[in-house]
Amino acid sequence: MRRLTSVILAVLLLAGIAACGNPSAGSSDVAGTQAAAPSKTREAGNGLKIVTTIFPEYDWVKVLLGDQADAAEIELLLDNGTEMHSYQPSVQDMIAISECDLFIYVGGESDGWVEDALKDPRNPDRIAISLMEVLGDAAKEEEHVEGMEEDHAEDLEEGHEEEKEYDEHVWLSLRNASLFTEAISKALQTLDPENAAMYQANADTYKKQLSDLDAAYTEAIGSAVHQTILFGDRFPFRYLTDDYELSYYAAFSGCSAETEASFDTVIFLAGKVDEMGLPAVLTIDRSDGRIAQTIIDNTQTKSAQILNLDSMQATTSQDSADGATYLSIMEKNLDTLKTALGE
Repeated sequence: MRRLTSVILAVLLLAGIAACGNPSAGSSDVAGTQAAAPSKTREAGNGLKIVTTIFPEYDWVKVLLGDQADAAEIELLLDNGTEMHSYQPSVQDMIAISECDLFIYVGGESDGWVEDALKDPRNPDRIAISLMEVLGDAAKEEEHVEGMEEDHAEDLEEGHEEEKEYDEHVWLSLRNASLFTEAISKALQTLDPENAAMYQANADTYKKQLSDLDAAYTEAIGSAVHQTILFGDRFPFRYLTDDYELSYYAAFSGCSAETEASFDTVIFLAGKVDEMGLPAVLTIDRSDGRIAQTIIDNTQTKSAQILNLDSMQATTSQDSADGATYLSIMEKNLDTLKTALGE
């Protein structure tokens, strides 16, 4: 991947693509950012070029810009349903990153290509925010719970020391989202100081909405019949379950490349549905539900239902135009959890 992106960058450099900003690098105290820009004078949002990798970042930027969102150029790179685990930047994507004022990305192993993209020296004023760097020591290592299928695609050769792999799905925590919103707001204030008060006010209002929804999750989960969820799918919700002290079982880890569950995994998970009397087997966005249905077919009652918990890995800008927001999806996820846990 890095070899590919290096080649792409070399092509762009030889092509002499023009980049914005002046030749002197700025500095910033915004957590998780690189190469912060000096102050720029403009109307709120006007002329800002912002590139995001995933939908939650895209939505947070729109919230912080408020009524001025249409005055900025906001691009969502993973806008065709491609997951970040398999995403490869196109030449057009690299151009957009080279020319933007603000670039927001997750920063996990799947974003390994970003390192090369940010080496382009022609736009030293660009601010880059890594969600994983904002989170810092609070980032969680990928874990395997009992019954979970091992990811054979990630097996290391004998004699090699296993490296830590961190769970990249950091946006699926409302508490993390509050940290990310504040970091993005600070970056916008650096880029557009004349409208800093507006960006901070929008951030404060939004963080209150996140806090209110967090409280609703705490109340609903605390009073639920069950405190365990079970996925017949990959499991990207580690940050969410840890926030509310939920237990979980799943066929695969969140970043797993496996698509087929073994007989042992299916039987184990089916046994847990029976043992705990769980009313639902969960899947994530774009799942065909095949593994979940197989698990249910191997339970004693065969009465559990299949429910979907949206990880926002397939949400697009068109979904946004149609009214989807980070908050609306997390509200829908809460309704799903209420059913899965038993109200």
